[in-house]
Amino acid sequence: METKKRYRDFTSFIRNKFGCRVQKVSINAGFTCPNKDGAKGVGGCTYCNNNTFNPDYCKPIKSILSQINEGIAFFSKKYNSQKYLAYFQAFTNTYAPLEELKKMYREALSHNDIIGLVIGTRPDCIDDKVLDFLQNLVKEGYFIKLEFGLESTKNETLEEINRCQTHEDAIDAFSRASNRGLHLGGHLILGLPGESREDMLQHARNISKLPIDTLKIHHLQIVKHTMMAYQFKNTPEMFSFLSLDDYIDLVVDFIALLKPNIIIERFFSESPANMLIYPKYGLKNFEVKALVEKRLKHRNISQGDLFNLV
Repeated sequence: METKKRYRDFTSFIRNKFGCRVQKVSINAGFTCPNKDGAKGVGGCTYCNNNTFNPDYCKPIKSILSQINEGIAFFSKKYNSQKYLAYFQAFTNTYAPLEELKKMYREALSHNDIIGLVIGTRPDCIDDKVLDFLQNLVKEGYFIKLEFGLESTKNETLEEINRCQTHEDAIDAFSRASNRGLHLGGHLILGLPGESREDMLQHARNISKLPIDTLKIHHLQIVKHTMMAYQFKNTPEMFSFLSLDDYIDLVVDFIALLKPNIIIERFFSESPANMLIYPKYGLKNFEVKALVEKRLKHRNISQGDLFNLV
């Protein structure tokens, strides 16, 4: 019976680091984004609807501590003993003056069960003063994960989806954030408009060049109340979706190209059924994870097998 995983998984990393189960508790602190408020663009990313991943307890009208308490109450019904990371998730969570950020981050860390922060942001919205503060939090003993939305490493795609950033912004952000004790993460969407299979595999090569610790990947989803939903209805030829089986094979090939020390946090994420338009694979995250692991074993592939050829 095979027990050793063929890739570096986030659950094992957390268990080994903290010696217990650690759950992320989402927080909506009322941030916006520079491509929504006009600073860099308007309308936001074409695929984005934050309601697809914000839990019900996660509302900006509630205080940060109230959201944490409600989140812990929700998860404590499922698990007896664990610690928590405060996950600043909605929109761009470094997009505010430093003193405001300090106040919000400190409020989250004041909770006795919070052992660190996960901060979702954009590569073009992180400055050195914020990085200096986060580095000091690490020195105080907190786990700080800074998670950059990459979405693609192809500038033409980033322009197409109204991301209002470039891959060069990502390279710069990772460079300035590295060697500070921060855990650096990235988020990537596979299947964005205009991208070929080779384009998607090239992302693995490009990401492997970054000083990145953890990567989340998932397939493109068309969700309600987005520009992409409008495009899908009116210009469906813009999109090319993979079958579930082909997506599994793509992920396996992606893993083979990925640098061996990068931790993979996620392969898949399906939006709530009442928000999702297409594709509807009808599987949970853990089910797709099991399919990927089975395919890795069947094809005798492990993470980084082709990394030396990059």
